[in-house]
Amino acid sequence: MPATHIDRDDIDASLVRRLVAGQFPRWANLPVRPVEPSGWDNRTFHLGDEMSVRLPSAAGYAAQVNKEHRWLPKLAPHLPLPIPVPLAMGTPGAGYPWPWSVYRWIEGENATVERIADLPQFATALARFLAALQRIDPTGGPPAGPDNFHRGGSLTTYDAETRQAIATLDGTIDAAAATDVWETALAATWRGSPVWFHGDVAAGNLLVEAGRLSAVIDFGCSGVGDPACDLAIAWTLFDEESRNAFRAALPLDEAAWARGRGWTLWKALITVAGLPNASHVETGKVRRIIDAVLADHARSA
Repeated sequence: MPATHIDRDDIDASLVRRLVAGQFPRWANLPVRPVEPSGWDNRTFHLGDEMSVRLPSAAGYAAQVNKEHRWLPKLAPHLPLPIPVPLAMGTPGAGYPWPWSVYRWIEGENATVERIADLPQFATALARFLAALQRIDPTGGPPAGPDNFHRGGSLTTYDAETRQAIATLDGTIDAAAATDVWETALAATWRGSPVWFHGDVAAGNLLVEAGRLSAVIDFGCSGVGDPACDLAIAWTLFDEESRNAFRAALPLDEAAWARGRGWTLWKALITVAGLPNASHVETGKVRRIIDAVLADHARSA
């Protein structure tokens, strides 16, 4: 019986070498080394100088492999920045239970405030990328669902979880204000036509070269639906000035921004509520995101 699980720590360079040698022998002599940081949903490795290998770290991420191979080549010609280029799709083997991918290597470093030369300019470039993504024909695109953790779908999916997190954190956050943000987001029902969204616009999926946004990676949570989930970066990376620049360059209404605050708050709340033993640095960062969301909601009221 084939394996259905593998420990994340067992997804290492040795496994990648065995998989590549067994399925793509033309690349068997290329060196393999881990990419740092590697990511959680997928482990990523250099394959030679011009390719990367990505392996899902759990069964819940495996369906994203086929999605990227099918859709990334269709999206790329319409976008103003590079996105991953799939070169080959591997199959389970060598004790690894899921499909996996070989991509063309994209140069760049993960986005951080320190690496970005001009944050408002960066925010505007990202907004233009997302606006271009939203203009692509969504016909046949993957809908929101379990495979992308309901990105692009209704926030009601996470209503009970969010309210439980607010109750857990009551006394350490402004629970009344957080509830108001959440209920406003739920009431801002999306009624538009489905559009393409990325689904995980996070600093780790944005690459920087020479201080500028140079590429967008990891489309595993992408799909067609409500693009409000892509707005979380406005509070997780940007300050007020760059957030305003981001907002000005995106053709979305106030209801979308209310839902965007909801998506951001949900993730931040469950992170803090679920990590009582996290470092003060990590918890402090997420709490600052909560504070930014609550303050932005107050200004919009």
